[in-house]
Amino acid sequence: MSWQMRAVGALMRATRKRRFTDPDGGTALLERPKGDPTPPARLTRRLLATSETVDGFEVHTLRRYGAPRGSRPVVVYLHGGAYVSEIVRQHWDVVAGLVDALDVEVQVPIYGLAPQHTAAEARSLVATVLDRLREQGRPAYLVGDSAGGGLALVAAQQEAARHGEDSPVVGLTLLAPWLDLSMVNPGIDAVEAVDPWLARAALREVARVWADGTALDDALVSPLFGDVAGLPPVDLRVGTRDVTQPDCRLLARRVQDAGGEVSYHEVAGAIHVFPLLPVPEGRAALRDIHAHLRSVLG
Repeated sequence: MSWQMRAVGALMRATRKRRFTDPDGGTALLERPKGDPTPPARLTRRLLATSETVDGFEVHTLRRYGAPRGSRPVVVYLHGGAYVSEIVRQHWDVVAGLVDALDVEVQVPIYGLAPQHTAAEARSLVATVLDRLREQGRPAYLVGDSAGGGLALVAAQQEAARHGEDSPVVGLTLLAPWLDLSMVNPGIDAVEAVDPWLARAALREVARVWADGTALDDALVSPLFGDVAGLPPVDLRVGTRDVTQPDCRLLARRVQDAGGEVSYHEVAGAIHVFPLLPVPEGRAALRDIHAHLRSVLG
């Protein structure tokens, strides 16, 4: 574990852990003001950013200047934030890195957040984005972190069920995805004690509000319980100091047992969504992700 990872973990423990261990922390998270989801100017000065409204929500598209829309492979990026927090600088940096490294078009659906919006609305938005790409004959690669990783897997499962081999989704990269909103895996107990950032106490209320009456063990909100047969190749990345790790291990085993293709990367000492963090392990993971997507998308 790098000293930078240790330092970021210590900072998270000092500034974030308490709000997640507080049983009332979920209500506080739900009540926090949402951020601005507009692509930052420092990116739009060098990348072409366009926006359109789809199903009542904004979908931002970033690509290189000079690349006509529709000419490049498509990555659909779904940001994390426990379904309550808006896309932030670290997410946009990952998006820009994908455009720069791969010369792809990245579409970023700005799905609605709890408590104003629910899981059903987010599923519908992502399904519409993928339907449009399928109708255009354009393959899509899904990338999602944390809550966005869970949403990405739900979307891929639904596409496989609806369209089978005609699904536009050719692969998934999931960064510490939130796979089970109920978080009942007994292995989480030990990991939660060493995770410097996340804890289940506050997330329980967030999960209840986001699910909006759907049972938390329903695959529509917890894709760990969904059908993994027929999924495209899955690239799964998580750290050992991350409460999502036990469910990530379980998902990898389930995909393997179903005869699917999964590439599982577990980094010792890494914390939640470490590829988004300014640490050596994160930079190495991003280089690996870029190489993987380059091999898939050409």
